[in-house]
Order: sequence, then structure tokens, then C-alpha cells
Amino acid sequence: MLVAQVVLYSRPGCHLCERAMAALRRLRATLPFELREIDIESDPDLERRFLLEIPVIEVDGVVVASAPVDMAAVRAALSATRG
Repeated sequence: MLVAQVVLYSRPGCHLCERAMAALRRLRATLPFELREIDIESDPDLERRFLLEIPVIEVDGVVVASAPVDMAAVRAALSATRG
């Protein structure tokens, strides 16, 4: 079984990003997935693309949520990858 790849795009000091990470960790307790966090400040292109939208969550390369994060959409995307 392939495990979904989830990426959280964030930046230091972003309280919404911290909340999104906490929610993703809770979700991972019920739905298995690989979780990676990327600091948008580490890449000028990412910073330009996501600065006004963070936190941004991708599931298997597809953006499924951005601020305000809809965890139901993230859960749905993860459930779809299991089917």
C-alpha cells in the first residue's frame, strides 16, 4: 500500500501554520501518511507563490487546503488516496 505524501508549506512565526501542523499530526494518528514541512522562506519562488496563502497543504502534489485550513478537505483528499 502506498502512503500519501503530505506537505505543509509554512514559515517561522506563523501561528496558523503551527495550528495546521498540530492538526495534521492528530490526523496522522487515524490516517497514515508521510508528513513534511517546508519553510517557504527557504525558496524565493515558494515565498512568492505562498506568502499570502500559508499555511498551504498538499496531498500527493495537489494543493488541497490553504488559510484558513479546512481539515475536512485534507481528510477527504487522504481518504481518496486510499481508495
